[in-house]
Amino acid sequence: MEDLFNYSRRETGVVNIGGTPLGGEYPIRIQSMTNTSTMDTEACVEQAMRIVEAGGEYVRLTTQGVREAENLMNINIGLRSRGIMTPLVADVHFNPKVADVAAMYAEKVRINPGNYVDSARVFKHIDYTDEEYAQELKKIRDRFVPFLNICKENHTAIRIGVNHGSLSDRIMSRYGDTPAGMVESCMEFLRICVDENFTDVVISIKASNTSVMVRTVRLLVREMEREGMKFPLHLGVTEAGDSEDGRIKSALGIGALLSDGYGDTIRVSLSEAPEKEIPVARKLVDYIMLRRNHMYIPGLEAEGFDYVDPVRRETVAVGNIGGYNLPVVLSENLDGKEYKGGANLPDYIYSGPSLPSERPAGPSYIVDYVAWHGEEDVWPAFPYTEIEAIRSCNAAMKFVFVTYMMVSDDFLKLLSEDSSIVLVSQSNHPNRLGEHRALVHLLMSRGIKTPVVFFQHYGEDEAEDFQIKAAADMGALVFDGFCDGIFLLNQGNLSHSTIDAVAFGILQAGRLRMTKTEYISCPGCGRTLYNLEDTIARIKAATSHLKGLKIGIMGCIVNGPGEMADADYGYVGAARGKVSLYKQKECVEKNIPEEEAVERLIDLIKKNGDYHEVQ
Repeated sequence: MEDLFNYSRRETGVVNIGGTPLGGEYPIRIQSMTNTSTMDTEACVEQAMRIVEAGGEYVRLTTQGVREAENLMNINIGLRSRGIMTPLVADVHFNPKVADVAAMYAEKVRINPGNYVDSARVFKHIDYTDEEYAQELKKIRDRFVPFLNICKENHTAIRIGVNHGSLSDRIMSRYGDTPAGMVESCMEFLRICVDENFTDVVISIKASNTSVMVRTVRLLVREMEREGMKFPLHLGVTEAGDSEDGRIKSALGIGALLSDGYGDTIRVSLSEAPEKEIPVARKLVDYIMLRRNHMYIPGLEAEGFDYVDPVRRETVAVGNIGGYNLPVVLSENLDGKEYKGGANLPDYIYSGPSLPSERPAGPSYIVDYVAWHGEEDVWPAFPYTEIEAIRSCNAAMKFVFVTYMMVSDDFLKLLSEDSSIVLVSQSNHPNRLGEHRALVHLLMSRGIKTPVVFFQHYGEDEAEDFQIKAAADMGALVFDGFCDGIFLLNQGNLSHSTIDAVAFGILQAGRLRMTKTEYISCPGCGRTLYNLEDTIARIKAATSHLKGLKIGIMGCIVNGPGEMADADYGYVGAARGKVSLYKQKECVEKNIPEEEAVERLIDLIKKNGDYHEVQ
C-alpha cells in the first residue's frame, strides 16, 4: 500500500470480456453464478436473466464436462435472442479439455490452478527435487499455452481462480497450506500469461477464512508489483454462508480489500438464490465508493508495521480489554431495556448521563464521568478534551472518546503516563477507516500501548444495510491486528439486540472471537448434488446452539475436502442423492443417502463429544 490512510483505487490494466470490460477506469463490476444444471438450457437462461435484472454484469456457469461446455453455445444464443448481451463465464475444474471447448462459447473461462493440470488432491505429501518440480511446471506450460491460443483466437478472457480449499498436493507439499502457496499457485500461471503476451486475465484468490483471504490478496498484489504485473482482481469470500452471517463475512473480507483500493469485480457468495447476491454486492461497492476524493488524512505509517502479514498490536490489558484478551463489544442502551439475558450480551453498556433502573446481570456499565460515583462494575467515560479530569480520576478503567485529528502532544503524554485508559476511537470522516488507522499508527509510533475500541455510528433502518456497512468499515482494522473492541451505534430503526448481533458477528467473521456456530457453506452451482438451502436450514436447526463449532456444508468435492481442513465437521455432496461426512479433512463416512445424512452428521458430532443439548 502506498497510502494506508487515503483512499485511491489500485491501477490495473483493462480486461476485455465481451462488451463489458473491467479494470482500468471502468467501474467495479458485480457478478453471480447460476446453480441450475448447465445442460438445462432454459433453466440457465431464465436464472441468468434474473441475475441480470438484479444488476449482475457477468453470469458464471459451471461446466463439469465437454457436454456442458458445448451447451454454453445454446445458453448464449438463448440470452442473445432475448436481447441480453451480458457476458457468460465458464467455470472449469479438473479437465483442461473442457476449458478449451468453453473458450469458444463463453466470453471468459475460469480455471483453477489447483486442478487444471495437477491431479485432484488427496492430501499426499510429495518430495520434489528442483528438477522434478521444474518438470511439473513444464507440464503446466505445455497444457496451458494451447488454451491461451484458443482464447486469443476467440477473444476470450480468462480468470485464474485460486481457492484455499483446492490447492494441489504439489503446491501443498512445497509451500504448505499458506498464503505463500496460494500466491505461488497463481503466479505460476500468470508468468506463462506474461511470456505469451496474453493480457485478458483476471485473478481471484479466495478462502472461507476471511483472514487468509485478505492476507493472501495483499501478498499477491505485492508479488505482482515486484514482477511488474497489473492484472485486475476478482474479490470474494468463498463459502460465506447465508443470511446475516454470509453478508457480514463477505462485507468484512471484500470490504477490507475494496477499502484499500483493491478489486475490479466482486461476487458475494451466498447460499441463497443467485440473484439475491447482486443487491448485497451493489450496496457494498456503492458504500466504499463514497470514499473517493475525500479530504486528505495526514497519517504516518508506523515503523515495523507489516501490511501484508500483520500481527496483533501489542497493548496493555486494562481490565479485560487489550493485552491477550479477546476483543470486547460495547453497546449503547440509555434506558437499560431489552437486555433480559440470553446469548451474546455486550461486555459493556454505555448509558450516557445516568445509570438505568433496569440493569441485566453480566455487562458492566459506562456512564459520563460527571455522573460516575465509584459504583461497583461501573466505569467513567470522558471526552478527550477533559485531560485534567482524566488525570484526577482514580477509576481502574477509564473510557476516553477521541478523534485522530484532535490528538495533541499533551494528550499523548497522558496516555503514556496512565495505564487505566481505554481509547474509544471516533471519526466523522467519509473515510473513517483512514482516521482510525492513523490514530493507531500514531500510538504505535510513540510506543503507546493503550488499547483501542473502534466506535462506528450509523443511521440505518434496514438490518442488511447496517450489516454491510459496519462489517466493511471494520474489515481492515480487524485484519491489521488493531481491534481490542467494537462499539456500534445506530440511530435508525434497529433493536439493540440486532446491533449487538452484528458486532459479535463481525468479530466471529474475523476469527477474533467465536460466540456461535460458524457455517462454511458454499453458494451452490450446477455441480451441487443435493438441496443446499433446505439442508443448511436443517443443519442449522440442529446445531446453531453449539458455540464456536465450525461446520462445512459443501455441494460437491471441488472445494469440499480442502475446506474441511478449516472446519470441525464437513457435509459434502458425493454423488446425486449421496453425502459424505468429514471430521476436519478426513472422510469418515461415505455415500450416505441424503435423507439420512443430517441425522448422521449430528451422530458424528455427538460421538466426538462436541454436541450438547439446548440449555
